[in-house]
Amino acid sequence: MANIGTTFTKFGKKALLCGSGELGKEVAIELQRYGVEVVAVDKYENAPAMQVANSFHVISMLDGMALREIIEQENPDIIIPEVEAIATDVLVELEKEGYHVIPTAKAAFLTMNREGIRRLAAETLGLPTSPYRFASDRAEFEKAVSEIGIPCVVKPVMSSSGHGQSVIKSEADIDSAWHISQEGGRAGGGKVIVEGFVDFDYEITLLTVRHCAGTTFLEPIGHHQVDGDYRESWQPQPMPQAAVGKARDIARKITDALGGYGIFGVELFVKGEDVIFSEVSPRPHDTGMVTMISQDLSEFALHARAVLGLPVPEVRFLGPSASKAVVVEGNTREYEFRNLEKVLEEPGVQMRIFGKPEIAGHRRLGVLLATAGSVADALDKVNRAYAKLEVRTY
Repeated sequence: MANIGTTFTKFGKKALLCGSGELGKEVAIELQRYGVEVVAVDKYENAPAMQVANSFHVISMLDGMALREIIEQENPDIIIPEVEAIATDVLVELEKEGYHVIPTAKAAFLTMNREGIRRLAAETLGLPTSPYRFASDRAEFEKAVSEIGIPCVVKPVMSSSGHGQSVIKSEADIDSAWHISQEGGRAGGGKVIVEGFVDFDYEITLLTVRHCAGTTFLEPIGHHQVDGDYRESWQPQPMPQAAVGKARDIARKITDALGGYGIFGVELFVKGEDVIFSEVSPRPHDTGMVTMISQDLSEFALHARAVLGLPVPEVRFLGPSASKAVVVEGNTREYEFRNLEKVLEEPGVQMRIFGKPEIAGHRRLGVLLATAGSVADALDKVNRAYAKLEVRTY
């Protein structure tokens, strides 16, 4: 039985967010719609979710002792990882001690490390994947590239949003690919995965919700990336029905293996009617921000509902939609969105500004959303809105 009592009493529910970015901010808002107390944790002050949470803490979530201290102090009913860079070994220990980690500590542990999730998918579950090798040092790396062949993709086993990722197109790229991988990992230099180049027509995110009443699949989301980082997404991605069936089968197998309740972003390559597993995130996915305009229940609303032990009897798709990330270059703590009256002048256009406190290099500061009669029209509409936007840095 799912019960939620008065906030800030022993009958209330408390959720602790490990990570407080723009995705965590939306999760916090959706949890608070159910009267849940939200504690936001991240490595920097004034992170987006901290701006709407009931309270917050600033720590390095890779610091296991600090993370344990905060969790023991707050004693939350649920712990919700919002990013991969967490001391997941501590989450495993805490789960054994009775804490409830979303969706499970095993899922957080395996998906933080590309080696863990790839071996589970390919070697345990037998899911179709690209050919791959792991390498711990330069000699193993060069051997892996030789065995996989060129072209190939190189990624740190511990990274996200394209950090440390590169493509080897010729032998001249081998040295730079190794250095990029060692500089871009979450924990600095370390093991990498070398993947064979996959010939695919398009890549999708299949958002999959595990909840108390079963598993629900959302409409497939197509997306465009730059250096492994999301720039545009759209829903639905047109697919042959046979490919949809295979995608759902793969998503069900990997999410059942990870277990627990919540939303999973299952990334897949599609070639004709063939589907190949790429990665999975046991949390809302950046490409899924399009669901804030495409569905009656966004991925964040669905995540909140599922983790609270509530059913998802129906998700109503509202029509073809698109999203476009607002990515800004610079190094500043002061910036301004301008010309918004023009950005939002067309019907069916929305915007979210994340409220991030600074830009360091390049950073995603917001997202534009649009709905239209077709995916192509939605993409055109969101790009027209983007062209009118000015972000001035100071």
